[in-house]
Amino acid sequence: MSYSHARLLISGAFICLVAGGAVVRAEAGRTAPDQIKPDHVKMDQLKDASPTEAISLTPHRAVYELSLSKSVGAKSPTAAHGRIAFDFTGSPCEGYVQNFRQMTELQPAEGPTRVSDMLSATFEDSDGKTFDFKMQTRVDNGLAESIDGKAVKSGRGALLVNLAKPKRSKLELGDDVVFPTEHLKRIIAAAEAGKNLLELKVFDGSDTGEKLFETTTYIGRPINTPVPEKAAQIGELAGMTRWPVSISYFETGKKDEGPSYILAFDLYQNGISRALKLDYGDFILSGELSSLDIINESACAK
Repeated sequence: MSYSHARLLISGAFICLVAGGAVVRAEAGRTAPDQIKPDHVKMDQLKDASPTEAISLTPHRAVYELSLSKSVGAKSPTAAHGRIAFDFTGSPCEGYVQNFRQMTELQPAEGPTRVSDMLSATFEDSDGKTFDFKMQTRVDNGLAESIDGKAVKSGRGALLVNLAKPKRSKLELGDDVVFPTEHLKRIIAAAEAGKNLLELKVFDGSDTGEKLFETTTYIGRPINTPVPEKAAQIGELAGMTRWPVSISYFETGKKDEGPSYILAFDLYQNGISRALKLDYGDFILSGELSSLDIINESACAK
């Protein structure tokens, strides 16, 4: 599969390989409103175990340095590096804005280096009912592929998507679907409830904006050992519980064929993540947290 289709669910928005890049603010942003036996968790169970309304996500900016940690097969890259950076702001009052940019350089076994540049700006309302998204992908300085749309959950629970790009269209994509921030909150809620397996359908607007992904999240035992990165050695994270998390993404109805890709990371109770692993099948990228800034926002007036 193409690495350009991967998305990171760690709460936030990614920005730039080049030094001094500026955060891309979402136009859709603040304008919305508009084996051990696994312990399976469903959405209704989570409401009783640990309500997502009680999950508090910390606004922050983070940067991860990417490197190649594993490569298998003749067609896999022999070297890779890049940067992921993101900006996550918002509150249960206003909703959540995520901006990201990821740039990755891959050196294939033969031929020139391939460069992928992905940007995304999204807004998700605090109730998890509407999701505005703008995304752009450019490979090797070619023409940018853009996605622009809005997803809304209808009164009967169905997900309705209205796309402006890449082509104008309207479609309905099933029910019992969550958006990225709600997905993250449900993972934290499951972890706090002592659960180790969570299965949800997720819509994030990627891959032409017409796809729904089935996800399986494995949650390990909580850990609180010291971390090596200086960026994570801050007061806000000192002594905070974190869990090793692995999320497998499957195309709808294709779980028997294996995941499209797997994202693994250590997840803190406040939504911040470290130690990324992006598994694309024939190669794996690691992401080391190199910079972390906590954003102080006004208290919710609700």
